[in-house]
Parts: sequence; C-alpha cells; structure tokens
Amino acid sequence: MNSKHRKTLSAIFSQPVSGTLEWRKIESLFISLGSEIIEGSGSRVSFILNNEKADFHRPHPGKEAKQYQVRNARDFLNRTGVKP
Repeated sequence: MNSKHRKTLSAIFSQPVSGTLEWRKIESLFISLGSEIIEGSGSRVSFILNNEKADFHRPHPGKEAKQYQVRNARDFLNRTGVKP
C-alpha cells in the first residue's frame, strides 16, 4: 500500500463521512489490498477480500463516491480486518 492508498484509507475512516472522495481511489485501495474484482452488469461491481464480499454501484455521472458508498466501503474494510 503506497501513500496515496493510506490517504484514501484515512479518508474512508474520517468523520464526518466524506462526500468528495473519488470512487476510483476507493477501487484502487481495494485492489492494492488484494481484492478480487467481479464486474457485474452496468455500473455494478463486487469485491472479495479475506472471504468477505461487498457489492457496489459505481457512481455516475459524477466521479465522487456518495456518502453511503464511503460508509459501505468502511464497513467492508472493517469486516476484512483493514484499519487505518
């Protein structure tokens, strides 16, 4: 995990929940942690890490993750044992 990934991890766990975090940074963090990616139809994407699965919809037309998506990413990381 490089410094950009550490900054993203900190942003995911920050309070209040960020509404300006780019989704691609969250995906990049998941990939750097070794997540398996399963592309679904449309904007659907799933990640599997440490036998935990999380389903998301990529935001569109904007590039920022919605606050509920950041909260869901935080929950996923908590379930997999990843903390800042």
